[in-house]
Amino acid sequence: MGLLALVSAGGLVLDDRVLVGAPIWAKPFKFSLSFIAYGLTLAWMLSLLPAGRARRIGWWAGTVLTVASLVEMVLITLQVVRGTRSHFNNATPFDAAVFQIMGATVVVLWLAALVIAVLLLRARILDRATAWAVRLSSFIALAGAGIGFAMVRPTPEQLAVEDPAVVGAHSVGVPDGGPGIPLLGWSTTGGDLRIAHFFGMHALQLVPLVLLVLAALAPRYARLADDRVRLRLVLVASAAYAATFVLVAWQALRGQALLSPDALTLSAACALVILTVTATATALRIPTPAARQELAA
Repeated sequence: MGLLALVSAGGLVLDDRVLVGAPIWAKPFKFSLSFIAYGLTLAWMLSLLPAGRARRIGWWAGTVLTVASLVEMVLITLQVVRGTRSHFNNATPFDAAVFQIMGATVVVLWLAALVIAVLLLRARILDRATAWAVRLSSFIALAGAGIGFAMVRPTPEQLAVEDPAVVGAHSVGVPDGGPGIPLLGWSTTGGDLRIAHFFGMHALQLVPLVLLVLAALAPRYARLADDRVRLRLVLVASAAYAATFVLVAWQALRGQALLSPDALTLSAACALVILTVTATATALRIPTPAARQELAA
């Protein structure tokens, strides 16, 4: 995967072709980096499983996930070399077959990730904050990956055409390939399901990162040294992350650009911020049993 990332980076520099409004090598570059981060994080999570049957199942699930990811990346790169799109391509029987194989690999990848998430849910991990960080982030990531299934549905315009060259889209309310946010490419004129897809899948890294930050700050702040406080804060962070994922998905499905929220979206976002701040303050202020004993003394 690292090799594909290097090849794609070279393609961005040396190949000036543009496809669907973006540099043709941008997709394999972004996908390869995402898979590297995803794979490294899952490898760490699998190391938390106890030795025995669970770890063996986790190893096989991780291997299947890795192979499926590699197959998808090879097919994406193949289509770039051919100068055509990989996703939603129904222009020729070969292109349609490539996309169907990619769809199958995504299903296999999702099921393998589900197996790992269930194993983590059932595993006995001594540190409860770590346990719930990996459990909740893995299920949020599954929901984020599941957004991809919504993208393959034909749009009303495609259904109106017999044998369309493109089936499915990541944009809602506007055609794919329109004006987008620099580097990311997310639509600035309509909804874009890639936002929720990206945000959800990377819960796998960002929620555990919250835990790492809390652990790093624990020597300086006595309250954070209490594992029960860290657990509460991880639960708050996970709930806030999941709610934000739902919010951006809802916004995209209504055909609304991320940077052009309407009053309803802004109200929901403000309510989410208020609830998160309140929950965080409460998690920090509720006395632990040890603190209660000190107060009683």
